[in-house]
Amino acid sequence: MDVESINNQYIDMILSEQDRYIKDYHITLNKINNSKARYKGEPIPTIYHPYFIDEKNIEDFKRIGNMMISITNKITKRYIEDEDFRKKFGFPKLIEDLIQIDNGYDINVPIGRFDIFYKDYDNFKFCELNTDGSSAMNEDNTIAKIMLESKALKDFSEKHSINYFELFDSWVDESIKIYNKFDFKNTKPNVAIVDFKESSTTPEFEEFKSSYIRKGYNCIIVDPRDLKYKNGSLYHGDYRIDLVYRRIVTFELIDKFDEIPDFIEAYKDRAFCCIGSIKSQVIHNKIFFKILHDEDTLEGLSLEERQFVKAHVPHTGIFGGDKEVFNKVLNNKDKYIMKPMDLNASQGVYPGRDFTQKQWEKRLKESWNKDYLYQEYCDPYTRDFLIFEDGKFYVDTFKSILGLYMYNERLAGVYTRIGQENIIAGVVKYYTLPSVLVKKEI
Repeated sequence: MDVESINNQYIDMILSEQDRYIKDYHITLNKINNSKARYKGEPIPTIYHPYFIDEKNIEDFKRIGNMMISITNKITKRYIEDEDFRKKFGFPKLIEDLIQIDNGYDINVPIGRFDIFYKDYDNFKFCELNTDGSSAMNEDNTIAKIMLESKALKDFSEKHSINYFELFDSWVDESIKIYNKFDFKNTKPNVAIVDFKESSTTPEFEEFKSSYIRKGYNCIIVDPRDLKYKNGSLYHGDYRIDLVYRRIVTFELIDKFDEIPDFIEAYKDRAFCCIGSIKSQVIHNKIFFKILHDEDTLEGLSLEERQFVKAHVPHTGIFGGDKEVFNKVLNNKDKYIMKPMDLNASQGVYPGRDFTQKQWEKRLKESWNKDYLYQEYCDPYTRDFLIFEDGKFYVDTFKSILGLYMYNERLAGVYTRIGQENIIAGVVKYYTLPSVLVKKEI
């Protein structure tokens, strides 16, 4: 049975006995609205319908993740070794220098979320690669656990084996494995989850902290401005930090570089194990997609990897320099989406399809030579979902984007958002759905 059939079974089950599920819908959504699943202080928008994933999908996701990890490792290695290649990225000197520091554990992307538009292995496109600051584990896991207790999924589980992707304890285990490569003698490292206070996703950090403590490790959440480098170690007060789970996104690290001199010096001296290291910026910056399509980059990849890039990585270019670039993008409005090179949460992203030609030209003029990229617009794949409105359930079609969580270079779980706009993100109306794995019928 394929995942589309599974999804239709769930829809038919709810629609055939609406009265049985309406009360539970309100109870379940109320639990979610009052849970720790929040974004910028507000409840995460969701529906009474998970995103079903089957075992075939999982095999696809593993293949996709493994192939991209293989490619990123080759590109990162070349970045370290080839000074001319480094110039393609245009990173500030301070970031360039930090990237080249050996992180002590030989993994370039210890944690990531690879966002894709997906139908099957032959039909998918990457949207972006998130490394430093990869988030939303708390959204998925909190909503999933509540949904699994709903009457709908309990009834559905009578015929199907279903579960969610646990993303906290599994990360603790993988991060400690990575730390053991850095220092195998210290079996109980002191952990710090580090981000700027104004940017931190506190409920999620608290969940990770609880997981570390539950697993027997000391753990604190701390702003890098509050850290001191002394006697060869990084400290918060009297707390010596051995392992940093870095949630600072690199563009903020650049902006606030002068505010965190102790953290930077300790990093340069490898006074602590930083997971992930600044190396992950090589693929986190959206210019990575542009560089992947360069002929001299493709030459360094295997035939299978070259085919993978050409089929699944959207064509991307720098929006600046030659006026022919401006005119190409201007005259093909519906073909492109504009993205800042290094912002998160869809900040500054805008698709041509959302504008009139006159509005498009105005926005392009504002973005020209301003660290923007133009990228091939990819139509997301769609699926039917149940929406509750005016006292009843009905079926509607939504576009989806899936985030593949990669822990220690292996698939760990999936984050799902759906929407009906040309962007599926918090800047427009969207829903976060729990990703639920469905195995063979019982």
